[in-house]
Amino acid sequence: MKQEWIFVPMLAQVLLTALVWAWMNITRVSAMLARGIEPQQLASREQHSVIAGVAGPSDNLQNLFEVPVLFFTGVLAAYVTALADDRLLVLAWLYVGLRWLHSVIHISYHRVTHRYGVHVLSTLVLWGFWTVLAARILYRL
Repeated sequence: MKQEWIFVPMLAQVLLTALVWAWMNITRVSAMLARGIEPQQLASREQHSVIAGVAGPSDNLQNLFEVPVLFFTGVLAAYVTALADDRLLVLAWLYVGLRWLHSVIHISYHRVTHRYGVHVLSTLVLWGFWTVLAARILYRL
């Protein structure tokens, strides 16, 4: 496998973040225009309750900068150590697929038990990615 293939799922995760960011801005600005809300009325997070109906995309965007940081770090570590292989690539794609599913749930029908289950599963896959990577790094020492 070419080492660079490990960046493809990372690019898919970046695309997800960009799409959620765009959707958040579209829904937020549309809600503000429809309700005649001035931007200054939303100066703090506490004031966002005025447009609570569109909080899903905003909350999901924030979530995309939490645990996924470990994914980005792992992909970069796998590449710079030349340890990226088919197993890590499959785990990376599985993680990203679950993150996409998590985002779809979060910004659409938002059933917490579904979202949480997918979140836990995706995080367990990420721990698996890191376990494989860490074992390979430590084996090299």
